[in-house]
Amino acid sequence: MKYFIADTHFYHAAVINFCQRPFRDVDDMNEQLIRNWNTVVRSPKDEIYILGDFVYHGTGKQAETILKQLRGKKYLIRGNHEKYLKDQDFNVSLFEWVKDYYSFKYAKRKFVLFHYPILEWDGYYHDAIQLYGHVHNTRTEYFEHVLGNNALNVGVDVINYQPISIDEVMAIVNSTKHPR
Repeated sequence: MKYFIADTHFYHAAVINFCQRPFRDVDDMNEQLIRNWNTVVRSPKDEIYILGDFVYHGTGKQAETILKQLRGKKYLIRGNHEKYLKDQDFNVSLFEWVKDYYSFKYAKRKFVLFHYPILEWDGYYHDAIQLYGHVHNTRTEYFEHVLGNNALNVGVDVINYQPISIDEVMAIVNSTKHPR
């Protein structure tokens, strides 16, 4: 199964207040995000695409500590807070790959993965789906209205602090409840 998540911001205490996350402190947040991830991602063969801002200004060792606790094959789309990648002590092989942008096909639909919301993406006029993060839980109605049904914010602050499956994504973008 394929899963998606963005903006976990492990080790970032200030994001708790900024995004009104329901955690006591950064340790509680880190532990709960790990628990939520591993509750959803059960198989080591599951693929999880992290759409940026995995660790907020953390060290390579901190990033490794978290990654080693998380199930699944992990793929990273770089966000604007991936400084740990430059840490010479970080083992980048904990990710299957690291990219700025990625697209693939699933169920005859193209998926475009990028950390930032894009106004028009590759395949936009052919029903392609864009998954993004970066904006957390700010201006969600604005982004939904401007980007339409085929764009979905997969930031933890709007997906119940756990990865979302590709089937859940398909159900949402095909739902009449999702604004266009």
